Amino acid sequence: MNDLLVAEEPGPGAAELLALYDSVGWSAYTRDPELLRAAIAGSSYVVTARRAGRLVGLARALSDDATICYLQDVLVHPAEQRRGVGALLVRAVLDRYAAVRQKVLLTDDEPAQRAFYESLGYAEIRDYGPGTLRSFVRFD
Repeated sequence: MNDLLVAEEPGPGAAELLALYDSVGWSAYTRDPELLRAAIAGSSYVVTARRAGRLVGLARALSDDATICYLQDVLVHPAEQRRGVGALLVRAVLDRYAAVRQKVLLTDDEPAQRAFYESLGYAEIRDYGPGTLRSFVRFD
């Protein structure tokens, strides 16, 4: 991990973004490179992980800096997964928005995803208690 650099980076290059998103199979983003560029540019906070200058991870968030932070993307190149890179990226977002009460994310329904996010303090909405919260989503 010594040669890993995690830092705020508002505008990684288009080619390296596409390569990273492609490496994890997120084709909904890579099918439209201009849309991906706009998503990154419109994010409130973008933090990257680089090893020897190469983009190996990224997390981005949307926030009003007061009441809510939505963690949108957390991705790590497959060759770098299970090495703590994702946790460093999420912690950077959590540190940046420490004063914000609600921190929300959507993720795939995989046991490894659940374990990863729970290790960082997140809980599934259904685990918050009976009838206390609901979550809704709409994809167009």
